[in-house]
Amino acid sequence: MQLQQHETDLERRDVKVVVVTFEAGFLARAYIEDTGLCWPLLIDTKRELYRAYGMLEAGFRDIWGPGTWWAYLKEFVHLRFPRKSKGDISQRGGDVLVDPRGIVQLHHVGQGPGDRPSARSILMALDREQRCRNQETRLLPRMIDYNK
Repeated sequence: MQLQQHETDLERRDVKVVVVTFEAGFLARAYIEDTGLCWPLLIDTKRELYRAYGMLEAGFRDIWGPGTWWAYLKEFVHLRFPRKSKGDISQRGGDVLVDPRGIVQLHHVGQGPGDRPSARSILMALDREQRCRNQETRLLPRMIDYNK
């Protein structure tokens, strides 16, 4: 997980990360071990969050299409080899950033296993959200003053 390499950047932005999976038991533990996951893992066996964010079942081309092969090729170059999945490979994944007010700032539904936004684009979305929040805070007192 490339985002784990940016943990200090996330901490500096006061971001709390939660990883969601639909797999429970052995497969969830194996995921934690395989990825070295350092964040809380929320198990959603009914896939309610997946459905709520439009992460439905992927088709054959989404799973085995050019995007997946390209992602695997990039891993091979770094001598990282994907393991055979023991879970449901047709479940789409994605990334969702929800700000402290509960507003979704980034919503990405993966088209296949290798389709994820880069850590850089996630950090940029966080910075954009923070700038907007700071601007709202600065504008609010002035707007109140004009109504006097």
